[in-house]
Amino acid sequence: MQKLLKISPDKLKAFNSVLLDPNSQVMKDFFAVVAKYGTPKEINRKHRAARKMDNLFKIVEERNPDALKDLKWLIEQRDRGVFISVRDYRRKVLGDAADRMKFKDKYAVTLEVSALQYFPWVRAMAEQAIANKTLIPGRFIAVRKMKESEMDGDLPAIVAALDIIGSSFVETLDTKGTDGSNPHLGGPATITGYFGGIGQPNEHALQWLDEFLYYYTNYGVQHVLNFNAGTILLGFMLYKIGVDIQFKISVFFGSDNPYHALWIMSMAKLFSRDDGTSPLIGFNWSNSINNQTMELSAEFRKALGFEKVVRFEHHITEPQKNIVIQPYNRRAELVEIADHVANIAAKHEGGDPEVDVTRAHISDILDYFRDKKEVIETGDWDNLQINFLDKVAACEHSARALTENGMSFIAAKNLHK
Repeated sequence: MQKLLKISPDKLKAFNSVLLDPNSQVMKDFFAVVAKYGTPKEINRKHRAARKMDNLFKIVEERNPDALKDLKWLIEQRDRGVFISVRDYRRKVLGDAADRMKFKDKYAVTLEVSALQYFPWVRAMAEQAIANKTLIPGRFIAVRKMKESEMDGDLPAIVAALDIIGSSFVETLDTKGTDGSNPHLGGPATITGYFGGIGQPNEHALQWLDEFLYYYTNYGVQHVLNFNAGTILLGFMLYKIGVDIQFKISVFFGSDNPYHALWIMSMAKLFSRDDGTSPLIGFNWSNSINNQTMELSAEFRKALGFEKVVRFEHHITEPQKNIVIQPYNRRAELVEIADHVANIAAKHEGGDPEVDVTRAHISDILDYFRDKKEVIETGDWDNLQINFLDKVAACEHSARALTENGMSFIAAKNLHK
């Protein structure tokens, strides 16, 4: 019976006929957006030029000179080697036993924090790591309004800072469904309209593509969140024709079972390049999944040749308000799975619950969508930094738990040698 599932070559031929039809309007529209930025080679050249440190520094100097001082300070601290090494961190946690322990580097877990909204938080985090001999995560997500971040200089400053410290960075484009793209949805009164996802209706999928290429070519932004099946397909197509973008699937996409993952990764395989790579580098699971779902999905991820390509990103902590039932802490489950499923990221989007609830302003997922001006006017500027540092501390606690159990982690690679 299982043999009946085989996809025959004639079905693939029909699929190719759609992709290669010169009269297909959806294909014409896709290539029209790409053409605004040039050929794939030209687009990648613009990206590499935009990502150069000199270019980023020039933009930062124009828009926020104080940030340039902090970037230079960060370079100085990195070059002085003031951050704790991985070896010394292990000794800090385990004592002399660390020298005798063989850590499972093959299954190293990427330490991840969301969301890095404002550039000043980078220095605050770095100063704390230096003073306390703690870790800076190896991966960050931002969910701030892109245009706002672009105009005040935070966007190029954060891109530069994370290149300096050796952490990867994922941005969230403004075309993400909460931009009024669906005129019939509002707040709680229309909540059932969101059950299929916030969506990128009608022309908004192409607007997402356009926005991605704008930031890719002007600021060197290479990684973004992806929320929608249509924009996921557009990302696959863009990479297939030679543009070196990458994306991760957002938790808001709701991937909550292995069959959903198989569907997405099957399409990733169809659009993968000859070298086996895909733009899908991060797969953020729904908060509802259990370890078995990751274990089952890891089997076909490996069979598809994606074990080293597609990272499983799993929420360990979440904000207190407006996203999940609290207390929410999946650290124990992380320790259970991290020694046999490769390429996992432990994502921390909230502080440890017992800490978070003590704050004057407890973490709230809706803080991501606030204007900077409003945050300052309401007196929450310092509060949001505290919330962010709590997330970094929660990430540190996960690194400690992994270390205590003989497992490895990936922190900011240029700082923690």
